[in-house]
Amino acid sequence: MCDHQPVCPTAAAADREAARLTAHHPEQGWSLLCNGVVLFEDTGELLPDGRIISPHRPKVAVAA
Repeated sequence: MCDHQPVCPTAAAADREAARLTAHHPEQGWSLLCNGVVLFEDTGELLPDGRIISPHRPKVAVAA
């Protein structure tokens, strides 16, 4: 899929979110990466094979 140099990470790679944007729709809350991953603004992902990656926002520590 990717013709960038260096080649973007595949959808199966751990760093798949580092792929370049193909389409960006912030008004709808999603972006399409060149590796076929749909990235949602809540950090959830839809992989090209149909698998869903749940949102994975970092946990914020609250000071007491």
